[in-house]
Amino acid sequence: MKIAIFEVQKWKQEFLRDGLPDHEIIFFEEPLSEENVEKAKDAEAISVFIYSKVKKETIERLPKLKFIATQSTGFDHIDVEHCKEKGIGVANVPHYGENTVAEHTFALILALSRNVHKSYLRTSGGDFSIEGLKGFDLKDKTLGVIGTGKIGLHVIRMAKGFGMHVKAFDVQTDNFLSEVLHFEYAPLDEVLATSDIVSLHVPYNKNTHHLINKENIMKMKKGALLINTARGGVVDTDALFDALDEGYIGGAALDVLEGEELLLDEKQMLYYKEDNDKLRELVRNEQILKRDNVVFTPHIAFYSQEALERILNTTAENLRAFSEGVAINTVGGAG
Repeated sequence: MKIAIFEVQKWKQEFLRDGLPDHEIIFFEEPLSEENVEKAKDAEAISVFIYSKVKKETIERLPKLKFIATQSTGFDHIDVEHCKEKGIGVANVPHYGENTVAEHTFALILALSRNVHKSYLRTSGGDFSIEGLKGFDLKDKTLGVIGTGKIGLHVIRMAKGFGMHVKAFDVQTDNFLSEVLHFEYAPLDEVLATSDIVSLHVPYNKNTHHLINKENIMKMKKGALLINTARGGVVDTDALFDALDEGYIGGAALDVLEGEELLLDEKQMLYYKEDNDKLRELVRNEQILKRDNVVFTPHIAFYSQEALERILNTTAENLRAFSEGVAINTVGGAG
């Protein structure tokens, strides 16, 4: 089977080549795009990460395509409905880094709660004063966890280690786990209103788009912190900007942000000709990230050696299984 694999550095290429020894593979370090899709026109399968936008127009330019393996849990970067119509299978990596993302979540929480980022910037400039660097303890604070899937539950376990109280919101509750882990389920508005820190752990889809928005962000506890290691589109960034600008929330720690692809590679603006909304989005995001009460990491919550190896192993397994006529880890009814 001919496979085109995108968004993979050299060491990943060697790893995947070893895992797929019986297949013809072409590798690309860059994302799949309108500019390079022609190079993959003979591929029966492709593998991508989240910065490859596999939309209808791109799929139509891959006439032999039968299968897409995304190197991620989320699959909102793929037009799954069009794949379903075309009979193209789509598979993801359902589990790879519950602890990995949860650990990064607490790295962000601590960076804000103890002003680690401010301290680093100050001391790297030769200023060792402590004025304005006073933080707060996590012990006895309330953590609001939005989404109690595998990552959310791992965050709750870690929070208990810090002596925190936990309130959680999810459309599907698990009362047994809430008893075992000693947390309380509550409606979303209550979680927002009573939590000192709110951490987001939901997938991105039409139901979670702007789950945090202009209406409910102002229901958050005054001075609370917002943590997002889920997906950028879960938060209405205009609402976040206003809440920060008005001093209503105390700060935000973000591993993801709407329009983050433009921050990570501003060259992409060249492909959005006469798109004032994209330009506005870029400027707004840059203004958010300049704030001293905002911590931003470039979508690396998943990015540990161990998690990457799990992602690559599962991706190779998905591709091997498809080549053998077996469907595993399929999503969205495509497959």
